[in-house]
Amino acid sequence: MTEPKEAWITGIGIVSSLGEGLDAHWDALNNRRINVDDKRFAPYIVHPLAPVSFDAQIPKKGDQRQMEAWQRIGTYAAGLALDSAGVKGNQEILGRMDMIVAAGGGERDVAVDMAILNAYIKGNAGPAFLNERLMNDLRPTLFLAQLSNLLAGNIAIVHGVSGTSRTFMGEEAASIDAARIALARIESGQSDIALVGAAHNGERTDLLILYEFGDFNLKDKFAPVWARDKKHGGFALGSAGCFLVIESREHAEARGAKPYAKLSKVVADLAQRKQPGAVTNSLDALWSKLGVGGDNGALITGATGVEPVTSEERAFLNQHKGCAVRATGTSFGHTLETQFPLGVALAALSLSRGALFPPNDPTGLEVEMSGRPTQIVVVGAGHWQGEGMALVEAIK
Repeated sequence: MTEPKEAWITGIGIVSSLGEGLDAHWDALNNRRINVDDKRFAPYIVHPLAPVSFDAQIPKKGDQRQMEAWQRIGTYAAGLALDSAGVKGNQEILGRMDMIVAAGGGERDVAVDMAILNAYIKGNAGPAFLNERLMNDLRPTLFLAQLSNLLAGNIAIVHGVSGTSRTFMGEEAASIDAARIALARIESGQSDIALVGAAHNGERTDLLILYEFGDFNLKDKFAPVWARDKKHGGFALGSAGCFLVIESREHAEARGAKPYAKLSKVVADLAQRKQPGAVTNSLDALWSKLGVGGDNGALITGATGVEPVTSEERAFLNQHKGCAVRATGTSFGHTLETQFPLGVALAALSLSRGALFPPNDPTGLEVEMSGRPTQIVVVGAGHWQGEGMALVEAIK
């Protein structure tokens, strides 16, 4: 049996409420900056996308116009990742680059929804009316929502990534599986190089309504993830896109690429959350599969603030008090499919810069880390379902 190939992270593209690019994010995290909007969707709180000139990565206005915001965010972040890896415009590599995307169901056209609902209330929404609205009011890419694989399609059109393509749905768990499958393909030699990531637009009334039905939204006043009240907690949706270029060590070395870090392992689980402690037990089991050396490293989590999952994750963290914990939800908001790749990206960035960014937590759960990290565990526990972990290590 041949040894698994080593997988290097050679490209990182991030755009979020904190800005775009690695330097902007590193500066924002080290200065503990948080960008929230508590007025526009009051009483709900969102982390809005920072100002971005989409022309820089999506030069054709026609391409931009046919995308909704989540696609523009993702296509932009993918372009940043390709630039970061030094493969932008390299048709030979892009032509065989795998693409694995985690995506939601796409954005609804709220104006059309409201027109149909208003007509229904007035008794004017017969089959002919509905058919006319569907034919005339929606873009060809819409069917009251959008196809989840349109993000991958637009990345292929705009950036020329035209190897195999996979799109996973399933909120936070989708991106955990996207990373897991990408790593498995590279380790086995089925793939040399892959583009992996997700995008999320949190500034959407339809999403806020959807999550309000489950009582998931953080309301009225912002608080860091670990400081949120158990009875009135929840997540603040965030807008962000994050993509990674992951490739085999041999492929990277052959083209002279400089890695940020090594993706050593990705493990996933789907606990049946019917009994208290199920998430804690799931995370315990995943931790044992990672092969982490001791409890004195760093851990980046996409903890949501939603209960009871956040308390159960905290119970797991209390078993590893030697780890310096960082919750991305405080700085970025909760970005659903994007949260896990964002954690992997920040882990790789921290390892490449020889330091973990400082804590941004008034409760004391997050502590300073003075030493140079050599490995960082990334944790994802979905607000409703799905758990996963990744082990990201420094290149020796």
